Amino acid sequence: MELLNLPSYDHKLKKINDKLCIWDIIRKKYIVLTPEEWVRQHFVHHLINDHNYPKSLIKLECGLNYNQLLKRTDIQVFDRDGFLFMIVECKAPYLKLSETVFAQAAQYNKILKAKYLTIANGMIFHCCKTDWELQQMDFMDTLPIFL
Repeated sequence: MELLNLPSYDHKLKKINDKLCIWDIIRKKYIVLTPEEWVRQHFVHHLINDHNYPKSLIKLECGLNYNQLLKRTDIQVFDRDGFLFMIVECKAPYLKLSETVFAQAAQYNKILKAKYLTIANGMIFHCCKTDWELQQMDFMDTLPIFL
């Protein structure tokens, strides 16, 4: 798999039914290793190991209804009161984080109403804070601190 601009971690790989899989510490099972999954797993470990986000408050590939279609968010982080704190949309490292990618994630967040929205491809990330009362988004230079 491609080197990412995220800290490495001691990942566990295993072949299952001729498919390379990676251990997911959140779902506690092996997941087929795709470029997007590689980014998702590294970003989750980055949140936990480098930013002290509690593992117990992170959910992966959560469903939501959007325009009568079932969609999934890659990473959801909840605050200590159980409210959605941040959603993270992960893309493969070779995909550009375009306005289209951001617009898709922002549309999902209009339904979910997380305070923070992040898009990442393992090489770069963009994070913004949403003020729902003012209907305004402000881009940030870093990930939000989890309190």
